[in-house]
Amino acid sequence: MRKAIIVEGKTDREKILQVLDEPIEIICTHGTRSLGNLEKLIDEENYDEVYVLLDADKAGSSLRRDIKNLFPNFRHLYTQKKYREVATTPLEEISKILSKAHFIVKEFYY
Repeated sequence: MRKAIIVEGKTDREKILQVLDEPIEIICTHGTRSLGNLEKLIDEENYDEVYVLLDADKAGSSLRRDIKNLFPNFRHLYTQKKYREVATTPLEEISKILSKAHFIVKEFYY
């Protein structure tokens, strides 16, 4: 089964890679807001499951809305607003978010 996670930037990608313990394609939007560019960037036919994990800020909410409209079947994951960004969310919290979505994650000792 091929899974992918959509994030906004490289630092988000790096944070997730620290936690995941399975091969997953991580797609960075790099701030892309154009629906045409999103369609080019994300070929949903290549994946069985696609997840979206974006920042809990205005830009992330706006991008999430665009992705929901363009790709209504994608599954959305959320970081807490107090962390604002995926990149600033603690590893343990990222691990919990991904684990609840049935990703294989590395063990963290709390």
